[in-house]
Amino acid sequence: MAIVETGNELSTLILQPGWTVQSDGFGLNTSTCTFKTDRSETFSLNIRGTAHPDVNFDYMKAHKASVVYDTLQIKTIKVDYVGIDPTVNSGNMTDPNCGASNGLTAQSLTAHPNFFTVQSGYLGAIAGASPYTQDSPNNYAPNVNGQPAYLGLNGSCFETANGGRFIGFVDPTYPQYYGKTQYLAPTTSYSGIIYIDSTPEVLVELLGTTSDTRSWSTYPLLPSWAPNGTGMYGNPVNLLSQVNVEEFGSLYKVSYEIRYSVNGWELDVYKKL
Repeated sequence: MAIVETGNELSTLILQPGWTVQSDGFGLNTSTCTFKTDRSETFSLNIRGTAHPDVNFDYMKAHKASVVYDTLQIKTIKVDYVGIDPTVNSGNMTDPNCGASNGLTAQSLTAHPNFFTVQSGYLGAIAGASPYTQDSPNNYAPNVNGQPAYLGLNGSCFETANGGRFIGFVDPTYPQYYGKTQYLAPTTSYSGIIYIDSTPEVLVELLGTTSDTRSWSTYPLLPSWAPNGTGMYGNPVNLLSQVNVEEFGSLYKVSYEIRYSVNGWELDVYKKL
């Protein structure tokens, strides 16, 4: 049977009019083409990686195919193609398609940035800075030697005048703090997807690393609206916490998660690029 479109390795197939091309808006293009051929013609559905039949879209490769056995001894074959638009990042990767999840989660009060020193926007510090005052004669929480411990603001209690071990909030005259150990801290995480045309070993190796930009190595993983930089203590605010990879046509689909910390991720614990 004659070939209607050039560049198609499936030489026994006739491309039908009405084939489509779609863009996801981030650089991933997909196309669906329908072909017809005689039932007598040999055809294999194992065509993954075959180029698109139109030379203007031959950067897209076959992803999957299906066949319908029609009347009049005709086979109708549908092929889905996928590729990265060459005008986006030179066709090497798509832009990140990313969403943010924001909420509150329980954390220790001692981790609050306002625990020792009052920060902008707060009424006052939670425990305040040392030196602290010895809890006498109340002796709400004796230290390990049985001596009165030391009180800071809001009934906070420490083992020594200079701090040491934090015992807790022990003074019942501060009911809003008494016995409390946790507070609700804001958390932000990003879930994103990119498609790349090369093997993703580098991205997998970057798992658990921090960044003070929106990129890891040569991979921009966060959109322009996502915060970046360093936190309150000078550490990078973004941590690559999950990387999943699957093959998608001739591409690799990489789904990932990035965790944001307003305080930053401690560089003695988390490696920076």
